[in-house]
Amino acid sequence: MKIYRSLKISQKTLLAHKLRTVLALLGIIVGVSAVIIMIAIGNGAEEEVVSKIEAMGTNLVIVNAGEIRTTAGRQFRGTVTTLTLEDADAIEENINSVIGAAPIQTKKLQVKYGNLSTSTTIVGSAPNFTSVRNFKIEKGVFFTEMEDKASVRVAVLGAGVVKNIFGNDDPIGATIRIGKVPFKVIGMLESKGVDMYGTDQDDQIIIPIRTALRRVFNQTYINSIYLQIDKQENMQNAVTSIQEMLREQHKLDKKNKPDDFTIQNQVDLIEAQKETSDTFTTLTASIAGVSLIVGGIGILAVMLLSIRERTNEIGLRMAVGARRKDIRTQFLFESAFLSIGGGIIGIFIGIITSLSIKYIFDWSIVISLTSVVLSFGFSMAIGVFFGVYPAHRASLLDPINALRSE
Repeated sequence: MKIYRSLKISQKTLLAHKLRTVLALLGIIVGVSAVIIMIAIGNGAEEEVVSKIEAMGTNLVIVNAGEIRTTAGRQFRGTVTTLTLEDADAIEENINSVIGAAPIQTKKLQVKYGNLSTSTTIVGSAPNFTSVRNFKIEKGVFFTEMEDKASVRVAVLGAGVVKNIFGNDDPIGATIRIGKVPFKVIGMLESKGVDMYGTDQDDQIIIPIRTALRRVFNQTYINSIYLQIDKQENMQNAVTSIQEMLREQHKLDKKNKPDDFTIQNQVDLIEAQKETSDTFTTLTASIAGVSLIVGGIGILAVMLLSIRERTNEIGLRMAVGARRKDIRTQFLFESAFLSIGGGIIGIFIGIITSLSIKYIFDWSIVISLTSVVLSFGFSMAIGVFFGVYPAHRASLLDPINALRSE
């Protein structure tokens, strides 16, 4: 019954000073909602990056020619000519955990169809490109092993290329020119969007790797080899075996030279991106959490002001039998009212704002139950922490002096 009476008194007191109460609530509301929104954005960014890495293929190990440098999210490499098709074949044949190898050579070239032309990325690869790189055929077929070995001039177009030069027309069976070489279109890939490096995966044309090297690029080396590993737990051992094999293939041990290739492990990429995203989320959430501290200071100021205004009331209550414990409890209830009320409103605003950002800006947003619980718990702790001192101070007032105050 005492608790109920204390709650009623707290409610009446806070509603009697609406503007002051709203200002005290505002800091808690902004803090809780900001923490929820920032963590939701950070979690969404992490999920989007991981999904883009996984969209590259399952259990991938990527071998790149030379040293790869990443600047501002984009990859750069020097021209290294030591990675070859023979390397890809040797890895696929001799390392048991490798279930697919897709050699890659790319170049930006002009593509023509009738009077229309566009500049796009030409990708020379193997028939297992779609399975290793997790692409799907929307229309037509992909080229075969026999067509690759015979250096047949066939092409599979990305959705962006089809839109640029064919519009709404069916591209299957049409003849395009890559540079000056004619190619028959036999298939079209499903749209896949932008990858983790910002490259448009729909703006490319896939042709057989041997056709690309002999008839289009006029070279014998390749940029990369995408390798699919059978199990995720075998990836680290596979990386070690691949490194040893390539050093042997390139005779680097005999010449005592460093690796002329770079191996990227998909698991390592995901972990690195997660670590970066977690750091960003923690930083932004911490900054947002500062407003919770500010809200707590607002509660402290309101409670101290309330004690000053209600000194006479406190003295009267103590004169008619209220204990110091009762006075402390009363003021703690009031600060808890502010923190809990602000926390609930902040959670509501944080969730609504996060969902609005998701649908208005089409961002990937993941609202975490943990962030909701933690921010609400922190707001309660803030309210209690900043309410203890005013409550204790109120309980120490001398009843006689309090009654004399005006």
